Amino acid sequence: MTEAAKSAPAAKAKNTRTLVGRVVSDKMDKTVTVLVERQVMHPVIGKVVNRTKKYHAHNDGNDAKMGDKVVIEECAPISKTKSWKVQKVAERARPE
Repeated sequence: MTEAAKSAPAAKAKNTRTLVGRVVSDKMDKTVTVLVERQVMHPVIGKVVNRTKKYHAHNDGNDAKMGDKVVIEECAPISKTKSWKVQKVAERARPE
């Protein structure tokens, strides 16, 4: 191997899945629950329907709060239910 290849940081996985969703719970330490909503065509009726799913995502530093729009990416399993991590906070929730 060349010196440049040895000193280069490890390349990120090419095909990591990313999803955009809304934080619905931040009560756990270093974990948020993210609600991801997608629209699909119903196979029989032909109407567009909303499908939702909740994911537990690793939130290192507890920077994502309730109501924030976040981008999560798939990673190696961290615990029984966590195999996603918060990549970035796309939009902060408006304070009321």
